[in-house]
Amino acid sequence: MGEIKKSDEALGGSAAQQGAAWLLLRPVLKVGEFVWEQCDELRHAAAVIGTVLYVSIWPRNWTRVVRETFSRQVLAVGVEPILFVCGVAVFVGISVVVQLAFWTHKTGQSQMLGPLLVIVVARELGPILTNIVVIARSSSAMATELGVLKAGGEIRGLEAQGLDSFLHLVLPRVLGVVVSTFCLTIIFILVAFASGYLFGAWLGTGTRDVWSFTNTVLNAFHPRDMFSILAKSILPALFTSASCCIYGFGVGDSFKDIPRATERALTRSVAGLFVISAVVSILTYL
Repeated sequence: MGEIKKSDEALGGSAAQQGAAWLLLRPVLKVGEFVWEQCDELRHAAAVIGTVLYVSIWPRNWTRVVRETFSRQVLAVGVEPILFVCGVAVFVGISVVVQLAFWTHKTGQSQMLGPLLVIVVARELGPILTNIVVIARSSSAMATELGVLKAGGEIRGLEAQGLDSFLHLVLPRVLGVVVSTFCLTIIFILVAFASGYLFGAWLGTGTRDVWSFTNTVLNAFHPRDMFSILAKSILPALFTSASCCIYGFGVGDSFKDIPRATERALTRSVAGLFVISAVVSILTYL
């Protein structure tokens, strides 16, 4: 009896130790599962982006239907929100450019105005705010549109006709978002600078010489600034459009899956924007 009791106590102790070990390992397993899932989705997005870039260089893939879809995408993403982007840029110009001009003049550091404007407005706020506008207006719409096509069986019908759904649906949307985002970023930066100069000159807090202000800004631009603007406007747009296409095509046969796919595409796009922007900033300052 004593031996049986000791055996039961040993088994109980072993089970308790296993339970404690499981409680310690469970968070680690959850973190590992999350990281693996993110890496898998990142590889999927990279594969879509790489395929789009490769396929787009062949003129034979730009059929009339693909060109028309690309044009409609540029119109929806890059043309229709111009007024809204300009409005946001005006507020940024008034609130940021004017304050930087005022405080650099007030502290006797007017030579720092150009570099500060380039860093704050051109390299950071311009690409980030423009991408946020594009994500808010287009990512959910793109994922929803593709989800409706997938759930409604139209994508299967397209493939049944011998047409490549990737060429006709993914390629023009991804490139349309990229081209539109880059153009909107340039417009945002120019409008922010122009509105900041005009408002500052009107208040008397900045220089009234337009050529002096222009030269101050242009002389502050360096190749790394151009690289940063290009990377922060194009890379998040590529990731956003690829993610929306992935989640849109990932919808099943039920229309009930569309809201969840749209939500995940929107969340993924915002997270990707800030991660990519942070990585580009770190590489720029190194």
